[in-house]
Amino acid sequence: MAEQLAGLADDRALLGRTSTAERVADILRSRIAEGYFPPGTRLSEDSIGGALGVSRNTLREAFRLLTHERLLVHELNRGVFVRVLTVEDVEDIYRTRALVECAVVRGLGEPPHRLDRLRAAVSEGDVAAAGNDWKGLGTANIHFHQELVALAGSARTDELMRGVFAELRLAFHVVDDPHRLHEPYLARNRQILRALESGDRGAAEELLVVYLHDSLRRIVEVYRRRVGVEGRAAG
Repeated sequence: MAEQLAGLADDRALLGRTSTAERVADILRSRIAEGYFPPGTRLSEDSIGGALGVSRNTLREAFRLLTHERLLVHELNRGVFVRVLTVEDVEDIYRTRALVECAVVRGLGEPPHRLDRLRAAVSEGDVAAAGNDWKGLGTANIHFHQELVALAGSARTDELMRGVFAELRLAFHVVDDPHRLHEPYLARNRQILRALESGDRGAAEELLVVYLHDSLRRIVEVYRRRVGVEGRAAG
């Protein structure tokens, strides 16, 4: 915990003079996504408030916001914890992804599309894989899908999926083999990109449907085994 708090102290400069619960929530959301606070971690009001230099009321409001986003959970008489997803949660996340991401691709207008940020996400994945940075590759994969959703040009859809992808990161942090989990999808990202570059939305959607189906099957297989092992250890 000391290392995590030291990292939070470095984030104090991000608050500036307009410290608000929303900005504190942004910092904590990013730190949770990065794995600084893994699922199941209890978040201390005193320690985190001290590291960020914010009041207890501000921090509690930030916790409330992140609880609403399903990233934190409040347990009576125990405190606030980073949420541990169930297998059903993971399956629901992928149902939402399939509904939204496939609809975005299906609803794209006539090409050309602005694909520069999608290309950048693929390049980010290439760099991570070349450096054997498999957690970094997982981040690049999420960036790819965020940019895919952004093609819709809808701030509301972006906001919805920001929460969905943040929840997905909670599942990723439980998996003990990020190489096996993320590496196969770098090539699939590139295939989807190429289909969009050629203007073939139908092919891109078909690739995406199979992608999400296979990704769900793989992560549920690993996640169910991992959570089961941790549950037995805790018992």
